[in-house]
Amino acid sequence: MAMQRRTVNALRILALVVVVSSIALFAPVNALFIYLAPQSDDVQTELDRAIDSGIAGMIVYVDAGKNTLPQSYAAGLHNKHTQQPAKADALFKIASVSKLYVAAAVTRLAANGQLDPDASLLEYLPQQAARITNAGYITLRMLVQHRSGIANYTDDPAFNWFAPFAEASVTEQSLALIYDKPALFEPGTDYAYSNTNYLLLGRIMDKALGYSYRDYIHNEFLQPLGLRQTFGGLSEPLLPSLMSGYVSGYDDDLKHLAFMSPAGAMVATAEDVAVFLRALNDGSLLTEDEQELYNSLYVNSHDGWLPGYLSFARYDEPSNTVVVIFASTSGDDPWLICDIIYRRILKTLDQRGQTASAGQY
Repeated sequence: MAMQRRTVNALRILALVVVVSSIALFAPVNALFIYLAPQSDDVQTELDRAIDSGIAGMIVYVDAGKNTLPQSYAAGLHNKHTQQPAKADALFKIASVSKLYVAAAVTRLAANGQLDPDASLLEYLPQQAARITNAGYITLRMLVQHRSGIANYTDDPAFNWFAPFAEASVTEQSLALIYDKPALFEPGTDYAYSNTNYLLLGRIMDKALGYSYRDYIHNEFLQPLGLRQTFGGLSEPLLPSLMSGYVSGYDDDLKHLAFMSPAGAMVATAEDVAVFLRALNDGSLLTEDEQELYNSLYVNSHDGWLPGYLSFARYDEPSNTVVVIFASTSGDDPWLICDIIYRRILKTLDQRGQTASAGQY
């Protein structure tokens, strides 16, 4: 037994050495600094470290459940030009976190019989499908799960992240970038994240409903949950309340760039995203049958990226904790920093829980 314990301890030490060595070799200095910093017992301290590491502004909303009140935090700047401090209730481009809302809408429509998750793309969009490889074998389920094999239009060299397509033509112009291209793989045999999948799902829902899928999401989810600070896309009236966004190493404010694709168009506050994510995972958003279907279709958390904006909407099932992180600086280094901050926040909450439990005795 003693020998087994020594072996286990040795393996743990070896694993720790491998992790630390990997981070030291491959991670940027700022991320390494945060990773190796002493674990704090305060979420705000973790945010401040991210700001010190080059992120312009950060918003965090934490719902730890367990009969504790949710907490919101902010650090850095709302706008670098005006030096306005970051605000916890600021609007933010949530990018691909929008896919959680789209997947939930597809789920409800499927449960109501308005969509068939196992019907083909060819059946729903015959005109567009005629120019998409394997369209007769690609199901809605595969689109939701990124298992269609359809190329990602945002990976095409002709797609310009700094000149997004106008709302009126976003679907047509985006699909034109992937028409007649070979499949990445045979439908259902592999996984490849593709924004094209959700572009097509938006068009399919519009056709099935006879009106915009955005209105459907508002009526079915946002309104019942009381989410008044969640919007289907960016519009001029929202700009004053929108947090500014920057690319790492540049000072240009990118808040004016409006991405209107179903793959990542929504704008919301951190609190609104957290409320939606909690509802998506605790059974209060969907019926029991819908929840079972959703769990078979898509994930319970999501990250997002747009120029100037990083968004993390994560549900930690073991601790029943929802954490939403918004960072107003995009880039590989900020992404890694945010991921480290997320894990450190969970450790902070775990330490608090252990301290509270010890205090009961």
